[in-house]
Amino acid sequence: MTDSMGTVQEMVRLDAVTKRYGSFTALHETELSIRAGEFLTLLGPSGSGKTTLLNAVAGMATPTSGRIWIDGRDVTATPPEKRGLGMVFQSYALMPHMTVFDNIAYPLKVRKISKQEIRKRVSDVLELVRLPDLAHRKPKELSGGQQQRVSIARCLVYNPRLVLMDEPLGALDKKLREQMQLEIKRLHNELKITMIYVTHDQEEALNMSDRIMLMNGGKAEQIGSPHDLYFRPVSQFAADFIGQSTMLDAKILEVGDPCIVDLGASGQCKVKVPGANKDQGGKLVLRPETLRLITNDQIADGFNALSVRYKDSLVTGSTIKHIVELENGTELIVQELTTPEETAKRHEGRLLVAWPVEAGIFLDR
Repeated sequence: MTDSMGTVQEMVRLDAVTKRYGSFTALHETELSIRAGEFLTLLGPSGSGKTTLLNAVAGMATPTSGRIWIDGRDVTATPPEKRGLGMVFQSYALMPHMTVFDNIAYPLKVRKISKQEIRKRVSDVLELVRLPDLAHRKPKELSGGQQQRVSIARCLVYNPRLVLMDEPLGALDKKLREQMQLEIKRLHNELKITMIYVTHDQEEALNMSDRIMLMNGGKAEQIGSPHDLYFRPVSQFAADFIGQSTMLDAKILEVGDPCIVDLGASGQCKVKVPGANKDQGGKLVLRPETLRLITNDQIADGFNALSVRYKDSLVTGSTIKHIVELENGTELIVQELTTPEETAKRHEGRLLVAWPVEAGIFLDR
């Protein structure tokens, strides 16, 4: 969303927001700017501070220090109902004695909206969430996915510009959760509203977000696009939390472009490490989909190759995962697309695992 000057508007801003509970700091001086129309996900393990941050934006947790701005207005001391936002929770919070229509209409009735306008808005939002024929059903007559759609419809019915979602799909099974991810993203794209979404599921965050704020210990570990967090993690925590990877002890032997890195008993490899120092220690991060199993005669320029012993293969639907072992005993997973040719291969004994030089990630913290 842009203003008349063509610049992107800021919908939410946190200025040095801290939240303490007694001697425990749940959120450390957090700075954050969210663009209007952006889908930002707060991702992290339990206790990382993501829900505390969401509650601070919602007005359900008053910051110990710092300021919160929504749509250019300082709302630090503003109660939740006056912040002009909608919320969706993991628990659907539907009133069981009310119909779908009445559940969705409830926030409009509280705001003293006319009956005619309520009927129109509820009808429109039921079309939006693809439940136009279920207005007169009770929550107990709906599936979990349908109940969550009703919860989302109730949130959207009064046209908030900012929507907060706290683990909204946590109670759904995997298949339904994936369907609802697509639905929420569709709604976001259609309505152009700003969404702040909390989850501990890294796959969900990667699938849905414009940007991800990865949290750890009440602090922002990394903020960036899904691509950045996956392929350019800034720390070992980020690399380990986002996606599957293997981390190998590494030490820079020669500084250059690329650097020569020592992997101990497993050998040496080349890695691009901006600002590297000789003898700098850290971890080499390898993603399974960047690796390939090859033989000696298949080594190519621009690739690293280490000797491995083949152990096993697992077919997991669309991918096949080969388990191999480096000279130092560390297991690697090599992930490739499942094809008739790949499935029919019979790997055994000694092979090489290869990856492009630019695919390796060196992290010193």
